[in-house]
Amino acid sequence: MAKLQNLFLSLNGIPTEAPEQSGDLYFVRDPQGAWYPNQGNRLYEIDTACVRLHDALAQRVFGSLDCFYNFLKVAPEFLSTAGLNSEAPVSKDVFNQLLEKFPPSFPVNKALYIFDCRKLVSGVQECSKELMQLQGEFYYALNLEELFFPKIKEDDGIRYVTSPVVTKIYALLGFTYIRMHSLLDYVTKLAIEIESLKTQFDSYPRLASKNSLYSDRKKISLNNRAGTLFEKCPLLTEVETVRNHLIHNGLMDDMPKVYRVISNGECVEKFLLFPDQDEQGRFDSFKNRNLFYGNENKINLRLPSITSEFQERLLSTLELLVEKVLV
Repeated sequence: MAKLQNLFLSLNGIPTEAPEQSGDLYFVRDPQGAWYPNQGNRLYEIDTACVRLHDALAQRVFGSLDCFYNFLKVAPEFLSTAGLNSEAPVSKDVFNQLLEKFPPSFPVNKALYIFDCRKLVSGVQECSKELMQLQGEFYYALNLEELFFPKIKEDDGIRYVTSPVVTKIYALLGFTYIRMHSLLDYVTKLAIEIESLKTQFDSYPRLASKNSLYSDRKKISLNNRAGTLFEKCPLLTEVETVRNHLIHNGLMDDMPKVYRVISNGECVEKFLLFPDQDEQGRFDSFKNRNLFYGNENKINLRLPSITSEFQERLLSTLELLVEKVLV
């Protein structure tokens, strides 16, 4: 354990115990065992913005935070967990029966709605954590896991490795993009709901954002706002392109491989190649083919800047949504 705590994961796949004081980005192990970049991580600020959003929604729907917290003192827990959380071992039929037992004066429909809205915020919080965890696991595997077994003597030069660990590294990379796209969907739902926030609770309201996706962002006033997740830009086009390719068309390489640079019998660099892109962030394509590697784009050197810009845009978007709720 002590050895791991003294290690720093580098972008080029070679760990070090003494990173240079040059402002380079490394991944550092936190006390809970996760690996996070030593700069540019906005996860805690994103979580703080989500907490503000939780409170703002409760204040808007219940009239004040005091009213909401007083309600929580008397509300049964299943209102906030059943149908949303594994802590509530309640079936749909039992849930419906329990709802019918409330007196007419109890704000059950308002409560169900606010917990549904807060679930959208919780989705953003947890997905943001997953994004950073996936990135950390990617660099942990690239830096510290044996890519091939058994070890063999290697001549100097560049050669590729394919193995179960390489398969895992590509899975982590792919799911990082998929999770960024999940956040695009989640934040779109949240924005649509905030701009159509319910005020009448004669019945249990259906979420205005139910079944909405990132493609529905044209419905919201923040669409195309600079610096947000709703701005048309190469980063978000890349996220959509990679996610759609992985989900609908297959892998980013028909045989996933990590390249190793050997010098004087030692591995001095590892890298993964990423398909060539145009200026808008789409893969260069020629008829049936869209996985060209002429630019030798090393995605392991780019990934932290991608997630960092994504986090910046997510944080800006959440702060604007807090303002919208409190207007």
